[in-house]
Amino acid sequence: MDLDAGDLVVGAEGTITFPLPAFLIEHERGLILFDTSFAPLLNDDPKAYFGDLAETLNIVTSPEQRIDRQLGKLGFRTEDVTHVVLSHTHCDHAGGLYLFPQAKFFVGPGEFDWAANPSAMQAHLMRSADLEPTREFDWTTIRTTRHDLLGDGSIQILHTPGHTPGELSCVVNLPSQSIVLTGDTVHLREALDREAPDPHDWDPEAGRESIRSLKRLRDDGARIWIAHDPQDWSAFGGPLVAQE
Repeated sequence: MDLDAGDLVVGAEGTITFPLPAFLIEHERGLILFDTSFAPLLNDDPKAYFGDLAETLNIVTSPEQRIDRQLGKLGFRTEDVTHVVLSHTHCDHAGGLYLFPQAKFFVGPGEFDWAANPSAMQAHLMRSADLEPTREFDWTTIRTTRHDLLGDGSIQILHTPGHTPGELSCVVNLPSQSIVLTGDTVHLREALDREAPDPHDWDPEAGRESIRSLKRLRDDGARIWIAHDPQDWSAFGGPLVAQE
């Protein structure tokens, strides 16, 4: 997707092409998704999903990038996913939730109440059609600043509000390193360096404090993976191209 950087970070300039990922974590006690990206309809037909906005945003994708098909390429079925952690309810993170009814779901405090009445600037990122089918799923609301997902310290869910009330980040403690998945706590590397929030954040000052919390993790040795930053995506995940 293409967007003016100033729509993601206060004071940023230029147009950027950025990824819209989900993250799969393999653990001996389960298969965990952090976010689910867009609903598969977006990959099948962006205009059917977003209307003319799909062309304005220059969305580049293909049916092979549906999250269910990407899981299949890794040898998994949607039914194999045991836990889904939702960073927040914007459609590029929450669209695929409905594909995993058997999983345990985790969301931040106040997130669903906010999603029912978002600001005018964020309303285009909310789709009740994505959220409504999940109403009866097994949801747990994270009510602490840090939650140990599996009880062994390997995956820590952080409440990092600002972008939305319930915004979550995730620390994955691997044997060789710790990686922080930021959700939309921060959008670009520039925002982390300058402690600059999204101009459309629910609470910009809370957002700055959450960015500072990520910087403290970085200073303690964790590696930060900013989901929408194209440079981070190149470093961790590869080129920004649609796979045919």
